[in-house]
Amino acid sequence: MERVVVFDIETVPDLVAGRALLGEAAEGLDKAALRERLGARYAREGQEPATAFLKPPLHAVACLALLVAERDGADEPWRPRRMAARHIGDTPEPEILALFERTLAQRPAPMLAGFNTSGFDLPVLRYRAIATGVAMPSLHGGNGRDYGYRYGKDHLDLADRLSGFRASPMPSLAEAAALIGLTAKAGMHGAEVEPAMAEGRGAEVATYCETDVAATWLVLLRYWQATGALGADAARDSFRAFAEFLEEHRAEPDFAEHAEVAARLGG
Repeated sequence: MERVVVFDIETVPDLVAGRALLGEAAEGLDKAALRERLGARYAREGQEPATAFLKPPLHAVACLALLVAERDGADEPWRPRRMAARHIGDTPEPEILALFERTLAQRPAPMLAGFNTSGFDLPVLRYRAIATGVAMPSLHGGNGRDYGYRYGKDHLDLADRLSGFRASPMPSLAEAAALIGLTAKAGMHGAEVEPAMAEGRGAEVATYCETDVAATWLVLLRYWQATGALGADAARDSFRAFAEFLEEHRAEPDFAEHAEVAARLGG
């Protein structure tokens, strides 16, 4: 049996680390002023310091979503077994990290897949293991998988692969999803996560994170079909299996288009 875990994270600034980084320059600053001071340090021309995107070490996990799928052999279709999301509004960040580590520790050790996960998601998770003290041996290769090697088979970053490892401009998930007729990122955008979490809208962020995972899974199946890694019959059955999974477990309007595209590609 083979297993794959498709994942995505959403983040908020780690103001504790930011305050330590700024040192005396952070003394007396409230959270809003501290966030703006950090943003000013990393803002590019034209960016507002209060919302500027920070480097990965200064991000904390606000939400983590994943989809676990399995197949019995190379000629068999992939079947989703679980899709879930946790956010810090109801689950502490260390527990989210520990739950993800537990998923990676299962046997057979899963392949990891995502979108821009080499450039952002995995580095953030490595930094958060350091920040929180949560042991994540499987993430760091303890399960026999080398997730840090971007050119291998243990971790497939679709943004990396589709762009020829950044030889051409890296696509967005929305651009890649458009190739299969899916409107990704239609609900929330990444820039909205920070204010949404501050307003206690963690459930909305979790849904947004899960829809990204669903979109990534559809693009990944099509990528495997395009590269010959997934035969035509197995691809059709994989898409059908995902359509059925969404109809049974995610009947919300947010996933209606994903189910429709999965059913069409499986037709």
